[in-house]
Amino acid sequence: MFVHDASMRVLYADTDNMGFVYYGNYPQYYEFGRTESIRHLGIAYKTLEEQGVAMPVIDLHCYYHKPAHYDDLLTIRTIIREMPAARIHFFYEIFNEGKDLLNTGETTLIFLNIERNRPVRAPADLLEKIKPYFE
Repeated sequence: MFVHDASMRVLYADTDNMGFVYYGNYPQYYEFGRTESIRHLGIAYKTLEEQGVAMPVIDLHCYYHKPAHYDDLLTIRTIIREMPAARIHFFYEIFNEGKDLLNTGETTLIFLNIERNRPVRAPADLLEKIKPYFE
């Protein structure tokens, strides 16, 4: 299982009139965690796209437990529980500085050949870099 933690601070612009992080921002936090976790493996999304592979989200689930607030330092934990194939499933846990669980979520992405607009298997270099976490 692959687990990566990334930290980010809540911006004022992320909050609503009640001072809570606006509910629609959590998928952006997931994206931050997801891109940083892939970068941690040594692969940038930009590189995958340059190689002709896109990763569109095809499914999203978001569960709210407690609100985050302006200036909170959040930890976005991104988890991959199984080796990717033509799809990759990400799970997220978002914590504040007090280690309170604020939000959990899941996304499913597919690997897509940009030129043909068709699903493909996960790129070999990604599989090679993530494989040690599943041995």
